[in-house]
Amino acid sequence: MRCVSPVDGRLYAERPLASAAEVVLSLARARNAQAEWSRVAVAERAVLCSRVVDEMLAMTDEIVPELAWQMGRPVRYGAGELGGFEERARHMIGIAPGALAPLRPAPQTGFERYIKREPLGLILVIAPWNYPYLTAVNSVIPALMAGNAVLLKHASQTLLVGERFQVACDRAGLPAGLFRNLFLSHSQAGALLEDGLVDQVNFTGSVGAGIVIEKAAAGSFIGAGLELGGKDPAYVREDADLSHAIENLVDGAFFNSGQSCCGIERIYVHRSVFGDFVEGFAARARDYVLGDPLDSKTNLGPMASASGAAFVREQTAAAVAAGARPLVDASGFADFGPDSPYLAPQVLIDVDHSMSVMTDESFGPVVGIMPTSGDEEAVELMNDSAFGLTASIWTDDSEAAATVGDLVETGTVFMNRCDYLDPALAWTGVKETGRGCTLSRFGYDSLTRPKSYNLRTRI
Repeated sequence: MRCVSPVDGRLYAERPLASAAEVVLSLARARNAQAEWSRVAVAERAVLCSRVVDEMLAMTDEIVPELAWQMGRPVRYGAGELGGFEERARHMIGIAPGALAPLRPAPQTGFERYIKREPLGLILVIAPWNYPYLTAVNSVIPALMAGNAVLLKHASQTLLVGERFQVACDRAGLPAGLFRNLFLSHSQAGALLEDGLVDQVNFTGSVGAGIVIEKAAAGSFIGAGLELGGKDPAYVREDADLSHAIENLVDGAFFNSGQSCCGIERIYVHRSVFGDFVEGFAARARDYVLGDPLDSKTNLGPMASASGAAFVREQTAAAVAAGARPLVDASGFADFGPDSPYLAPQVLIDVDHSMSVMTDESFGPVVGIMPTSGDEEAVELMNDSAFGLTASIWTDDSEAAATVGDLVETGTVFMNRCDYLDPALAWTGVKETGRGCTLSRFGYDSLTRPKSYNLRTRI
């Protein structure tokens, strides 16, 4: 596995793939460790998992520049991901006693009845590079808290992240073999599913890869949690606080160079405020500093790969050729060349849904903005998508936001915020965004199986 740094195009890190013998040994050790771990009280699991979090945070100074080198996020933002990592992990640890407690129906004379939540066994987590700590922790910590063992296959672009997880788990004193970071090829990971060697796979990535995973798991009765593509919309109503909406939507569109699962990729604005919104939005976009992510002044680093940047360039050029109008002059930014992963932000108007930039996932620093006549048209446009992860509504009317939200086909509805994941709420999506759920109490459902007890106490 090789990580080519987007900072300068050089090989930053490489690791040998796990041998067949190493995979077999890791599976055996994980199964043995899990059998013991499942009998450990939830409170004791919480102590050790909390130590994992502590140990990860203790490596912040090393992790932040590593992230910049591996996937291009500016160092000024690197610690923020670890803050989110901690928030999610500690929340899921904190709610575990209640979420994993037996469910007891109404009392019945002469019987004791309850449903226990049993761990599934061995969970395979396949994590992406764009938020490598946040996406992995969504599954890793809850899986361990639920009494499972975990195998982590991280993306090659962020292969050092998997090692950091291993170090944190080892230093925290987790039982040997319970957590294992493995450097696996796609075919090796697929074989684990095809042969039924794990009990659940949690994957975050592209729709195409999700289809491959489902096919690999077919017939093996392995559960699959899939968080796939997104084309998250925002709707700015005429009663919105424009300055607040502009500030937050610019950040939602361009943070992490637009490489966010729930980043804003298309915006619909009421006609009465369209001009003012667009003017303010484009002005803020022009203020970004594109450059070396290791420079503290940089707030827009390179995309993780030159190929990802090339796709966004092609998508933008096709939209312009079809009549879209770009509002940001790229000549105002440092020039790294047409084949570079460094890409200036772009704002497009005069766009419509015949253009790929408004319908296909961009996963880069470009956003299209369309005027709309009101709620009905906005809902129609937001729903005109193959995806459904989040949708944000910007308004002073919470009742209107809830009404519009009820009609939008999405996993999460935001009002006056975007590009955020609350660990107390279910993280899920609809349509081609995938299936399954992580975080909140519901996140434990796919990591456990119900086991019913019907005990007759009087004969």
